[in-house]
Amino acid sequence: MHIVRGRAEGHPSKRRSKTFTGTVWADPVMRQTADGNTISSVTYTPGARTYWHHHTGGQIIVVTAGLGWICSEGSPPETIRAGDTVWIPANERHWHGGTTSTVSTQLGISIGPTIWQEEVAEEDYLRALATAESAQL
Repeated sequence: MHIVRGRAEGHPSKRRSKTFTGTVWADPVMRQTADGNTISSVTYTPGARTYWHHHTGGQIIVVTAGLGWICSEGSPPETIRAGDTVWIPANERHWHGGTTSTVSTQLGISIGPTIWQEEVAEEDYLRALATAESAQL
């Protein structure tokens, strides 16, 4: 058993940039285990998002604050909000982040290594805006 006390002690918050678009801050909750599992609290500013990626064992996302978008390849983007939990199966290619006008904080629980891919095209990201607006009509 291992108790995680709120965040990984001795590891500062980091601004993420290599595999993210926009301004993204990550706070480690649990350092990476030997088999590649991680838990991080990630805050996406408006317009910020991950690159396309997948996780070898899947991912759980718990939205802890704000409003964001998530999209699996081949599906329309969906709105996620504080209190929502998302299960992404192993090797399902996806992206997630804030909306064009809101911050989103997400607890990302990654099972196994993350396989990072290319940046989400601006037109694919903006498709989330069109999808969200049409859902409100």
